[in-house]
Amino acid sequence: MTRRVVVTGIGVICPVGLDRDSSWAALLAGQSGADHISSFDPEGFDTHIAAEVKGFDAAGALGRKESRRIDRYAQFACVAALEAKEQAGLNMEKVDADRIGVFVGSGVGGILTLSQQFDVMSQRGPGRVSPFLIPMMLPDMGSAQISMMTGARGPNFAPISACSTGADGVGEALEVIRRGAADAAFAGGAEAAICPIGVAGFNALTAISKRNDDPQGASRPFDADRDGFVLGEGAGVLLLEALDHAESRGATPLAEVAGYGATADAHHITAPGPGGEGAARSMRAALDNAGLTTADVDYINAHGTSTPLNDRLETQAVKKAFGEDAQNVLISSTKSMTGHLLGGAGGIESAFSVLAIVDSAIPPTINQQTADPDCDLNYVPNEAHRQPVRATMSNSLGFGGHNTSVVFRKFEA
Repeated sequence: MTRRVVVTGIGVICPVGLDRDSSWAALLAGQSGADHISSFDPEGFDTHIAAEVKGFDAAGALGRKESRRIDRYAQFACVAALEAKEQAGLNMEKVDADRIGVFVGSGVGGILTLSQQFDVMSQRGPGRVSPFLIPMMLPDMGSAQISMMTGARGPNFAPISACSTGADGVGEALEVIRRGAADAAFAGGAEAAICPIGVAGFNALTAISKRNDDPQGASRPFDADRDGFVLGEGAGVLLLEALDHAESRGATPLAEVAGYGATADAHHITAPGPGGEGAARSMRAALDNAGLTTADVDYINAHGTSTPLNDRLETQAVKKAFGEDAQNVLISSTKSMTGHLLGGAGGIESAFSVLAIVDSAIPPTINQQTADPDCDLNYVPNEAHRQPVRATMSNSLGFGGHNTSVVFRKFEA
C-alpha cells in the first residue's frame, strides 16, 4: 500500500519576509520585494535592480563561526529548514533519525563564494584562497548542512534541475517517503545568486528586466509590457512526513502532497518547448499521480517568470493540460513580488501553494496593467482572492527543458 504523505512544517525566507508568516502576509498584501541592488554597485550593468533578502542576520540565526563557513544560499536553506522543523514540532530524539531525509537543492550553489574567491586569487594570489571555497560552493551543501544542523541521517541529496530544482526536491522526497525508504524529509530549494557575475550573465541572455526606474513594477508576469524577470534570493523548505509517522507523534498535517510530475522538452537550452507541450505533460503527469482531475484544482502557482516567451508558452501549456477548466482555475505568479529565486523558486512556491490551502487565500499577480492577448487566463490581478481551496498545483520550468509540477490537496483524514 502506498503511504500518504503530508506537510507538517513550512520554512520560508525570501525578499518579502524573513519567515513563513511575514512572507505570506506580504504576498496577500501585494507587496514587492524588488529594489535597487544594495549588495554591490551595479553601475555599468544593464540591470540595477533585484529582489534581495533584507535584514538577514546569518550570525544571529546560525552562530557567527558556523555562518562564516556556509555560503549565503546554504544559510537560507538552513534557516528555512529550522523553521519548518519548529512548526512541525519534530524532536529528533523521539524519532528514528536514520529515516529522516533531506532533499534541498540549488540551481547554482555557492556562486557568491566562488566569485569572491576568484577575486581573492587574482588580487592576492592562490595561497590566499579560502580552504572553505570548495565545500561552500558545492550545490549539495545546503542539503548537507541541514542534515548536520538537524541530525537527519536518512537519504540526502540535492536535486539540480535549474529553476525546477526546488519543486523536484519536493517531488523526489514525496516518492522516497511513499516507497518506504524514509519516514519524513526536508524538501525544497535555496538560492543566492545576486552578484556581479550572476547579473552580468543573465543580462547577456537578455533574461532579466532593465526597468531600473521602477524596481517594484519590473516583475510583471503575463502583462503585455513585461521585459524579463527580476532576480531574487532565499529559500523554501517543507517538512514532508508519511501520514502514519505524523500521526504517531501527534503532528498536525497542513496539507497532503498528492502528486508529482516531471518531464523534459528535449528542445533548447533556454527556450521552452513549442506550445508549452512539455509543461503540459508535467501537469497531466502530476494530476494522474495524484488521482485528481483538472476540475479538482482551484489554484495554480505558475512559473510565471515575466519573460515574453515563458508566460505565453505557460499559458498555452495550462490550456493544453486543463482544457475547458483552464478558464476556471485561478492562476498567479508570486514571482511578481518575490522575483525569481531560480533553484529556490519551487521551494517557496510549494510553500505558498500549501498556505493557499491552509489560509483559503490566493495571492495575486501584481503589476497587471496591460492585457496581453496571448495571456488570457485568470491571473488574479493585483489583489488577493479569498475562497476555500481544495487543491493546488505548483509549476516550475527550468533551463535545459526541465518541467516539474507538484500537486497539493486539503488534508482529509
